[in-house]
Amino acid sequence: MSNQRVTFGSKLGVILATVGCAVGLGNIWRFPYMLGSNGGAAFLLVYLLCILLLGLPVMITEFFIGRHSHRNAAGAFKIMAPGTKWSIIGYNGVLAAFLILGFYSVVSGWTLEYIMQAFSGSLIGKSAADFKAEFTNFSSDALRPIIWTFVFIAMTHIIIVSGVKKGIERASKVMMPLLFLILIALCIRSVTLPNAGEGLTFLFKPDFSKITSSVVLSAMGQAFFSLSIGMGCLITYASYFKQDTNLQTTALQVTILDTLVAVLAGVMIFPAVFSFGIAPTAGPELVFITLPNVFEQLPMGWLWSAVFFILLALAALTSTISLHEVATAYVHEEYNVSRKRAAWFVSAGVLVFGVISSLSFGLLKEYTIGGMIFFDALDYLTAKIMLPLGGMLICIFVGTRIDRKILKAELTNEGTIPFLFFNTYAFFMKYIAPVAIGLIFLNESGLIHRIIELF
Repeated sequence: MSNQRVTFGSKLGVILATVGCAVGLGNIWRFPYMLGSNGGAAFLLVYLLCILLLGLPVMITEFFIGRHSHRNAAGAFKIMAPGTKWSIIGYNGVLAAFLILGFYSVVSGWTLEYIMQAFSGSLIGKSAADFKAEFTNFSSDALRPIIWTFVFIAMTHIIIVSGVKKGIERASKVMMPLLFLILIALCIRSVTLPNAGEGLTFLFKPDFSKITSSVVLSAMGQAFFSLSIGMGCLITYASYFKQDTNLQTTALQVTILDTLVAVLAGVMIFPAVFSFGIAPTAGPELVFITLPNVFEQLPMGWLWSAVFFILLALAALTSTISLHEVATAYVHEEYNVSRKRAAWFVSAGVLVFGVISSLSFGLLKEYTIGGMIFFDALDYLTAKIMLPLGGMLICIFVGTRIDRKILKAELTNEGTIPFLFFNTYAFFMKYIAPVAIGLIFLNESGLIHRIIELF
């Protein structure tokens, strides 16, 4: 099967598609508000260390699993550990990707609404209170958000149905360079604003007194989330790598570019926020409430708003494509149905979850799970439980189940490329990474806080 499996067509395609897999709303939406809420530069410093010491090794490991098996996220573990229960890791990844797509598609749809509002002039002449009220009214509406969710799922579906080369790779070659160009343009505009230096100081000059255990664990969690670790995306994409792809170099390049996008998002946002005297701790609403208020105060603010939300939509689309591919590849291969039929099945299921997630802000707001609306419950279940748990089990699986000779042979392309710190990497994956990710799990689920309260 591995000889007949479709692969990415070029090295550039591998890099851009995989960067697109990692880069998404986590970089441009989640990272800035996490940084703003956790001490600015202090959080950034810890985040970069976590990316290097935790994110990069685990990404290499997921690449190993994907290319060595040449299967989808669930099928990979069936190939590598047949007749065992290790396949539950893969099922966890596939389900996590599907559930994340269920609420991500709603947020993605919001970006299209704001693009339309920017071009129509609806974002002009409003106060901060107006932006907040408008966002609340829109997100709780019973129809408009669902229409945009449907549109975004349809866009994703079209690319997925087109296949790995003609769909995912081709779209990535267009979207990723465009994303970088728009991001850089917005950064240049932001740093030329009055008092922009205060924002850059907040972003790059760390106050080490703000580094607490909570900041460290939050940074570890964000590193994990940003690189799309534990949700099956990296395993699935790596299954399309050619045998001569350098997994180490690819992982390093993807990690650098993904981190660059996150840092540039900070450069884009914080100088503008400080320039207009807005608190950097705005939280998740930073993108949809605070930033439109910032753009409103700029010359040609409607244009900058439109450009920004186009950027956000591109980032969202790269995310939804990779998440959709995880589930589509699973259905296609494990149930032996055509790729098109598998994609239709996934899109239909995602639409159902998307509709419920959207309605949970309005008509279904009273129906909660553990005190959370359906949208927040999906976010909590996946980001705080399924992803760190899946990542931890992947490390344990490779560290305890896989023969080191097999691992080294795959990561060195049968000895044709060096892996200078292989023994350190193998030790790290077996002993250090599972503990570190376990701490993320305990922190994100709130268990560490509860344990501290008990003592």
